[in-house]
Amino acid sequence: MAQNDAIAARWVELGRMDRSALRVAWTRAFGEAPPHFLSMLFMRKALIWSEQCARFGGLQPDLRRALKAAAAGKQLPREAASTAPRPGTQLIREWNGRRYLVEVAGDGYVMNGQRFASLSAVALHITGTSWSGPRFFGLTGRSGGPG
Repeated sequence: MAQNDAIAARWVELGRMDRSALRVAWTRAFGEAPPHFLSMLFMRKALIWSEQCARFGGLQPDLRRALKAAAAGKQLPREAASTAPRPGTQLIREWNGRRYLVEVAGDGYVMNGQRFASLSAVALHITGTSWSGPRFFGLTGRSGGPG
């Protein structure tokens, strides 16, 4: 079973669990019982996030530091958090009323079974004009243009 299929199957499994089963799953995943006020949907989302981190790796250390600093109210330079997506990441972009799904692979990017060497090549394929791929897919601080 592919990694993404396993995650999808786990999400379905979590969706079938009642509150007490989710609390047990939470305790196994995080080592302590969840607070009583958490909704079942939130617990499912946190559990699937934990599963994804276990299978694909968690946040990169620089992004983790940037998030902690932001949570503490500190201002960071734009370059503080890496924008390079990790393999397995799915990027979604709507352009001219059509939705495009691109999966980050270890050796490039895949859209509709076609491989591309860069995000800029994907953006060129979608729009017919040259774009910064990271900008087009919203991975930089600036907008990817109309869509």
